[in-house]
Amino acid sequence: MFGHGGLKSSPSLVSNITAASVLRTNRCTRHFLVQARPAAPGPHFVIYTDQWTNDFTGPPPPSQVKGFNVVSLAFFLLAGAFDKAQEWASLTQAQRKSIKSQYSAAGIKLIVSVFGSTDAPTTYGADPIATANKMAKFVRDFGLDGVDVDYEDFDAINAGDGKGEAWIISFTKQLRTKLPQGQFLLTHAPVAPWFSPGGFGGGAYLTVHQHVGNLIDWYNVQFYNQGSDEYTTCPGLLTNSSNTWPQSALFEIAANGVPLNKLVIGKPGYSGDASNGYMSPSILAGCMQQAHAKGWNGGAMSWEFPHANAAWIQTVRSKAWP
Repeated sequence: MFGHGGLKSSPSLVSNITAASVLRTNRCTRHFLVQARPAAPGPHFVIYTDQWTNDFTGPPPPSQVKGFNVVSLAFFLLAGAFDKAQEWASLTQAQRKSIKSQYSAAGIKLIVSVFGSTDAPTTYGADPIATANKMAKFVRDFGLDGVDVDYEDFDAINAGDGKGEAWIISFTKQLRTKLPQGQFLLTHAPVAPWFSPGGFGGGAYLTVHQHVGNLIDWYNVQFYNQGSDEYTTCPGLLTNSSNTWPQSALFEIAANGVPLNKLVIGKPGYSGDASNGYMSPSILAGCMQQAHAKGWNGGAMSWEFPHANAAWIQTVRSKAWP
């Protein structure tokens, strides 16, 4: 995704990882250490909002995001709230209560997204427990419905020593302690290649899922920014990813142990919202229809409003969830 203030996300992971590490075998990826938990009832239609607008402060009016059922305010960083998260905090309690009431009536949950491409919490040496406590406090203090973990510390994961994975696991466990399951949403937004088995010495998100997947409601998978030809066709997105990121298409991820309906397909709202990976809403709708026909009911995520809006999600949902 993008960092706060419109900063572009990290380049494709292709440039950050050697061919040798792609071919390295992670022997732990198939041995699951937690009891499987079904995904939260779907489908989930998630929109991130980060860009400033002079039309409103905080989240967009429900009418502008009709068809989505989760809006994520970006971002809360190690340094505190920025952009839409900061705007939300700047509102009065009465204003926040009014907006939440409107969102509830529209069937939309309002959460905060943390980290993004701006933060690298493991590399920066942030304490996972203290960080989780701080971010959970923001959720509770400002009346939000949960948190989305957009961890993009590529250097930590690419190091292959498991420290990045261990940080995510500790952070997630502590978040769940402070934000109990069933009361608050807790989602993660990993890039799709982090589910590629054998590609990372620490196992990346396959390891994360093995340890704390039962605590995570679903994954908003970023199927973009990973190479100009990655995840841009229905087969590449759904059933047969490239040799660069093997076994990281939707059904391939599920075959490696992640519940199918815990996987939400993430795409940019338009071509300028990401470096690559864009698919038109109509083509994406066709891919969703194919996946839905095979039993998938995860849903769609987009970075970001206003390019992804009520019209965008109406088209994307039109063939599988009209």
